[in-house]
Amino acid sequence: MSKVYKIGICEEFGNKINEVNFVNAYKGRGLENDRFFKIENDPNNQLTLIEKEQIDSFNKSLNITIPYINFRRNIVTEGILLNKLLGKSILIGQVKIKIHKLCEPCKHLQDYLKQNDLVKNLVHKGGLRCEILTNGEISIGDIIKY
Repeated sequence: MSKVYKIGICEEFGNKINEVNFVNAYKGRGLENDRFFKIENDPNNQLTLIEKEQIDSFNKSLNITIPYINFRRNIVTEGILLNKLLGKSILIGQVKIKIHKLCEPCKHLQDYLKQNDLVKNLVHKGGLRCEILTNGEISIGDIIKY
């Protein structure tokens, strides 16, 4: 069963990601109190996802334990192969989202985590960029339906 494992938001660019138990999602805007939340938001900036399993694999390969939330994606999923969902709409709890494109790792994240090979090791594994299609609350443990 696919589900929400962790949720993170950050109120200002560059600040630490705050782990939360739930977040309000707004159609076309993003996640309340997140740095990308705004009216008429770019569909690629409203919500990001990453697989718990990809983070586990990355940490294991380097024998490190970077916390899930530090990968700076809004939702860490469990039990789902995200890349297979490109171009599709899914439900996270009762919130409908559309998956638009890969959210590739960047040099900023690599520098932030102090991991020289992060970009190379997470290419095509860094998550997805999504548009929020319906308003609602997303909580830890919510089921992901696709």
